[in-house]
Order: sequence, then structure tokens, then C-alpha cells
Amino acid sequence: MSAILLSSIIFAAALGFIFTEKVHRTIVGIVGAVIMVGVGLALGFYGEEAAVEAIDFETLALLFGMMVLVALLQPTGFFQYLAIVAGRWSKGSPVRLFVLLGTLTTVLSMFLDNVTTVVLIAPVTVLITEILGLSPVPFLISAALLSNIGGVATLVGDPPNVLIGSAVGLTFNDFLTHSLPVIVVVWLAATGLLVWLSRAELGESAAAAQRIKNLDPTKALEDPKTARKVLLVLGTAVFLFFIHHLMGISPAYVALCAAAAALIWVRPKDLNKVFEHVEWSVLIFFAALFVMVGGVESAGAFEKVAELFAGLANDVSPRLFGVLMIWVVALLSAIVDNIPITVALIPVLQNLGEAGIDVTPLWWALVFGAGLGGNGTIIGATANVVVVSLSEKTRHPITAVLWLKRGMPIMLISCAVVSLLYALLFPLFTR
Repeated sequence: MSAILLSSIIFAAALGFIFTEKVHRTIVGIVGAVIMVGVGLALGFYGEEAAVEAIDFETLALLFGMMVLVALLQPTGFFQYLAIVAGRWSKGSPVRLFVLLGTLTTVLSMFLDNVTTVVLIAPVTVLITEILGLSPVPFLISAALLSNIGGVATLVGDPPNVLIGSAVGLTFNDFLTHSLPVIVVVWLAATGLLVWLSRAELGESAAAAQRIKNLDPTKALEDPKTARKVLLVLGTAVFLFFIHHLMGISPAYVALCAAAAALIWVRPKDLNKVFEHVEWSVLIFFAALFVMVGGVESAGAFEKVAELFAGLANDVSPRLFGVLMIWVVALLSAIVDNIPITVALIPVLQNLGEAGIDVTPLWWALVFGAGLGGNGTIIGATANVVVVSLSEKTRHPITAVLWLKRGMPIMLISCAVVSLLYALLFPLFTR
């Protein structure tokens, strides 16, 4: 049996167990990673060193650093304060709150990493929904989905954009003129569909409106001094996220520096309590997932996909090929993290360009497909897994099946809107 087939079976089986939810996804990830390395060693296509190299430590470091900052902020009452303020702005209306938080999440994701955005927004979301007596599920799912959509709009909003921009030389302004206008339309369609899909959970409540009126946000702050310290560090980190590429450092290093600075400044009395709030199971799951994806990549499965693209490029019109690429990349990104998909396809497009094919519009097809496809499943994007993990601490955990019911329609309508605009505005993407 070939390495490609075996590695694909292992990965597919792991996905199957994750979606059944009979075994916790972190356990499935660990077992799947161990089997993938074992089979790789036996067949000679994958080993322990390659598995370690496959782990995206930058993603894990970024997650860890931001989780530490959130853990330091939680005991201060700052998130309760923000939740009450958000509730006041919404006047207790679930739909208004839904759109308000969704808009904030989208805008932040245009300038911050998606994971950073949901790590900051999710605790506020859970608290405000608890105060209003609402289910946090539609709000949390919306946060992840809209953060993924918002991230496509700019060069720094999504890791695949950074990879593509670096490979091709696309600038921040290129994304503002080519991607942002399209994503605004996608966002409007996605937000409207999310409100409709969540309509049963967003019913108006006079009791909720009265409850929020009786709350004083200033009384929620239990430790304003510590909150100010952590917020100052967090604000500095956010500023550095904007200019990290100019300084030659990664967002992960910024997050770790921020965590270190906050810890040394605050000096919490019980460090164990801080680390209890770090989502270790999420970090381990991602490490295991990276190992499994690395095995599939080392077996050559992604090369087969790349060959398929190369074959199609000569058989269909450039406009149609771009639309097809959006959908194929999106479907792949729904089941495999979009970063390895992007890494695998960049050299393919470069080779097509060297063969005389105009690949300029195809780079934008890759941007849209990789960025929007991750919304389809619970493991399609890092932000999805973070949000699902946080929901498990509430009375309303998000299941893989529920995610499919909300995420897949959003992915489909997003890709449909993008495909239509891509086809209509095709000359824009050729320059």
C-alpha cells in the first residue's frame, strides 16, 4: 500500500473520530500523530525529526503568549467590565449585540492574527451572554467565522496572506484594493446569514434589557491596578503586531515578549492559577495535528493536488480556472489547515508562471480559497478550535456537527460571493 494512501487513511480516520466526538480530539490527535510517525518510519517517508519540523511552533507560541495575557486579565474583572459596556451599547438586544461583536471581531482580525482576536473577544462574549441569559454558542461561532473572513482582507490578517505576499511581493495596499472590497461584500452576506441561522437563539428579551440596565461596569473591576498594567503590555503588543514585519520579528515573539513582560510586572502570587487558564489541550492538539498534516505532506499527497492544478490550467479559461481554484483550495482548507495548503501551492503557481501562464489572478484565488475555506469545519482554522475549546467550559459546548450546520453554509455562501465577484471583476485581479 502506498505512502500517500496510508497517510491519507490515517488522517481521514482521525478526522472521523474527531467529528464523532466519542473520544476527545486531543487524544485522537496524539494517537493519530503517533501512528503517522510509526507508519512513516516503517515505510521510510516520515520520521521523528520531520515530525518535529512539521510543528508550527510560531502558532503555538502566539497562542501561549496571548493565553497568558488573558489569564492575567481574567481575575481583575476587566472582561466583566467590557461585557457590561458591550451590553449597554446593545441596549440588551441580542441581535444588536450579535452584530456589534461580529463587527468588532471582523475589524480586529483585519489587523491582528485571527487567533489573537478570538482569544481576546471570546471571554467577553461568554460573560456578556451569561449576564443577558443568552446562549453563547451563536456568538462564539460567529466570532471565529467572522475573524477568519476579516483576516482575508489585509496582508497581515491571515498567515496565508503573509506567505503569499512574501512569495509574490504583494503589498498592504494591494490587499486593500483587491481583497478588502470583496471581503466587505462577503462579510455583509455572512453576517446576514449568521443572524438568520441563529434567529431562534437571538429572540428579544425585556428581562435581559432590564438586567443590563441595573449593572454598573465600574463595579466589575476588582483589581484596576493590575488590569492597567496588563492592558498597557497588551496595547504595546498590539502596536507591535502592526509593525512586526518592519522590525524583522514574528508575531509569536511579540506575544511571548508581552507574556514575559506582564508576568515580571504583575508577579502573580500563584503562578499555577495563571497557567491553569492556559488551554494546554488546545496547544497539544495543534501540535499533534501539525504532525499528522506533515505526514500527509511528506507522503506526497499535496504534490498530487498540485499536479491536478497544473493539468487544469491548460484545459480551461483563466477566469474559470481561478474560480475552480477558489473552490478546490477552500474545500481542502476545510479539512486541512490552510497554511500547509498554501505552502504546497505557492511553488506550483510559481512554476506555472515560469511556463508562461499569467498567474497574477491565481494568487488572489489562493488568498480567497485558503482564507474562507477554513470556516467549513471545526478544524479548518486555528480560531475555530480555540473557540470550541472555550465553549467547553460553558453550559453550551459547541459540537463538530453544530459547527458544520453553521460553518459550512457560511463557507459556501462566502465562496459563492467571492467566485461571482472574482468572475465579474477578473480584469482587476490581472494587475
